[in-house]
Amino acid sequence: MGEELKMPRHVAIILDGNGRWAKSKGMPRNYGHVQGAKTVEAICEDAYRMGIQYLTVYAFSTENWNRPQDEVEALMKLLRNYMKTCLKTAKKNRMCVRVLGEKSRLDADIRSRIMELEEATKFNDGLHFQIAINYGGRDEIVRASRKMAEAVVQGKLSPEEITEETISGFLDTAGIPEPDLLIRTCNEQRISNFLLWQLAYTEFYFTPVLWPDFTKEELRKAVEAYNHRERKYGGLRES
Repeated sequence: MGEELKMPRHVAIILDGNGRWAKSKGMPRNYGHVQGAKTVEAICEDAYRMGIQYLTVYAFSTENWNRPQDEVEALMKLLRNYMKTCLKTAKKNRMCVRVLGEKSRLDADIRSRIMELEEATKFNDGLHFQIAINYGGRDEIVRASRKMAEAVVQGKLSPEEITEETISGFLDTAGIPEPDLLIRTCNEQRISNFLLWQLAYTEFYFTPVLWPDFTKEELRKAVEAYNHRERKYGGLRES
């Protein structure tokens, strides 16, 4: 028997390759996004069964609005459907769901579904699942800075009191441990404005696998690579 794997507490994933996957099958890009959403659902369950406590996925970035209008509309329709599916899954699996990002640009019905989902699941004790929607790392830091500045103006915070912990507390991820492992699919090797503050000490894992083809076995490979680095630099990371 092999050595038991030490599970990262928090895994973040940049879901890449939906469009490429669909093209390889002679299908429209939106078909890839639909399959990608099904993969997210499967990986949520797999991650929790493996012992991962927090999973954060990059679903829609602030830059994604620049995609063709029909693709953006299809993604929004998929998001609406996914919110409903996610609510059912969360009830079944006791998943605690949180949406990261600037929600004001989203349509009112999507915002209300997000609120319903977060409210209904906030006390669940299963997987902590974060979905980044209309999210950008720099935008998150700008919004946090504005909130801090407002707190200073109101006399609730003095500049001398601002620490790394203070800044973390104003981010969308307040109260969530920083990722131990970042996975990016489709062999792209950049972080694309994702969790810029939170990834300071995160291990990165890149795979050529396209997101719709990502499986529990692929997740395990990423965790094995993470464990190898843990052994190589043993003692440097707190558990």
